[in-house]
Amino acid sequence: MCGIIAYVGPRACTDILYQGLKKLEYRGYDSAGLAVLNDGRLETTRAVGNLASLGEELGRNGGAEARMGLGHTRWATHGRPSVENAHPHADCSGNISIVLNGIIENFSALREELQGEDHEFTSETDAEVVAHLIERYYDGDLLQAVRETYGALEGHFAFCAIHREHPETIAGARKECPLLAGIGDGEVFVASAIPAFLSETRDVVVVENDELFVATPAGIEIIGLDGNHIEREATRVSWNEDAAEKGGYETFMRKEIFEQPTALTDTMAGRLPAGGGVFLEEMAIPDQVLASIDKVYVLACGTSYHAGLVGRYVIERWARVPVELDIASEFRYRDPVLTPTTLVVGISQSGETADTLAAMRLAREMGARVLAVTNIMGSQATRDADGVLYTRAGLEIGVAATKTHVAQIAAVQLLALRLAQLKQTLPRDEVDTIARELASIPDTMEAYLRGESASYEIARRYYQRPFFLYLGRGIGLPVCLEGALKLKEISYIPTEAYAAGEMKHGPIALLDKGSPVVVIATDGHVYDKVVSNIEEVRARDASVIAVASEGNEAIRKLSDDILYVPKTSEMLSPLLAVVPLQLLAYHIARLKGLNVDQPRNLAKTVTVE
Repeated sequence: MCGIIAYVGPRACTDILYQGLKKLEYRGYDSAGLAVLNDGRLETTRAVGNLASLGEELGRNGGAEARMGLGHTRWATHGRPSVENAHPHADCSGNISIVLNGIIENFSALREELQGEDHEFTSETDAEVVAHLIERYYDGDLLQAVRETYGALEGHFAFCAIHREHPETIAGARKECPLLAGIGDGEVFVASAIPAFLSETRDVVVVENDELFVATPAGIEIIGLDGNHIEREATRVSWNEDAAEKGGYETFMRKEIFEQPTALTDTMAGRLPAGGGVFLEEMAIPDQVLASIDKVYVLACGTSYHAGLVGRYVIERWARVPVELDIASEFRYRDPVLTPTTLVVGISQSGETADTLAAMRLAREMGARVLAVTNIMGSQATRDADGVLYTRAGLEIGVAATKTHVAQIAAVQLLALRLAQLKQTLPRDEVDTIARELASIPDTMEAYLRGESASYEIARRYYQRPFFLYLGRGIGLPVCLEGALKLKEISYIPTEAYAAGEMKHGPIALLDKGSPVVVIATDGHVYDKVVSNIEEVRARDASVIAVASEGNEAIRKLSDDILYVPKTSEMLSPLLAVVPLQLLAYHIARLKGLNVDQPRNLAKTVTVE
């Protein structure tokens, strides 16, 4: 995640940078910092925590009159949240300062190589290698040093650099991570997102993938990797600040649905190393403890509960450890049987869900090891647990969870793979195969979202129906439950969700001619059973909306409508299969004229019982 803001121009820039970071704080809030060129010196101010902490530090340091600088708000991937790991980072000489968004995949090799050249590192981050590489290549030409640095890096990233000897120059590069410039009157802003500078200018130049740039008060130059200059006119955006925060999307929920590939990429960053396996060092529970776990409890509420249900399937399938799943509000009033070899996983997007926190505390008091899966650093869940596995979905404004849900699924899948690796319940080559496929899901999802349109047409046909039934089996059950919850939350249509095998035990009585029944029918070992359930639905003249794997042509004969999703292995399918159901619920609610971002009676975080 992480957010970048940079400025060069005639005005004192410290407050400009700080205000820009406020608009980017949703991109990371475990630490933040500024570096400004003031009277020929690079002055850096950094703080752990949210921007208020940085504001306090800036207040103590006084108001610099610097007219060029960099700002950064961090979401930790490499290295814990600390002042040392906060950006901006400097080279050995203190002449260079950089900020970076993204991941440098080959940073370990580069760091070792640079240390062999007597470069001294002051942080645990992957980003710091960029400052030292620029130092290595710098020979009076900052752009050339940036170009050579870019050529040495592997991964996905965007970075900005300033040098003490170039008091009116910001240089940088982009590879896959967003970067754009705001063009003012004798000044330029560079940022990860338009809201960072929208209050100052509406004229925007986008830095595209595999491009370098140089920004000065006169404007921005875009340069290709071949050294040729690229002519690109500024575009004037018509958004107001509220629209800008939505990134041009009509609602926060839609924006967050389309941010899911990035949320997955960031959640997996640094955890699926190129050499194979799963790396979860920051979880802080020793490997020997995890290897001895003989039972897992998963505790959660709402959408997090559905992610936990995916966790039950994958942990049992891959790690061969029995898993109990409980609604947190029920667990705390049970008399559960826990031992020191029990792992209790509390899942909470906010880390402040009252019932989940109480259940985690009870489990810890009873001697179990407790792991928090949460999106918010420093939340209460992180303080009440023995270890933490962070999702990195960034700030989610919409009340109905979307990107935090898929990030939670990815997190529990990573945990399951790590347990399997430690317990040796899967061959190492199989762990590596699953890990590679998991790492490929964000690109697959992004391509799918670009072309997905069927959910809107289906929503148009069914949005006035008074009732929906959702059915799923096996790993499709949590998808079915989550899809139904989304529809209930934002469209207010009464919706039931059941394990498909339970349909004959009551729910089938609800069906009549034309009743929409959404069936999760992705490829898997229970697919034939799902087909039988579809036949039972069709026999009651209900309308079948199937969520099926691409390439399944046979499902056409059994369904009235189909939502195809990219084909993937069975245990990873929930990451993709839930997306069209989010969109279906979204379109139905919008067609009904409802506020999808703030559905009635609901709050983003449930902090009371």
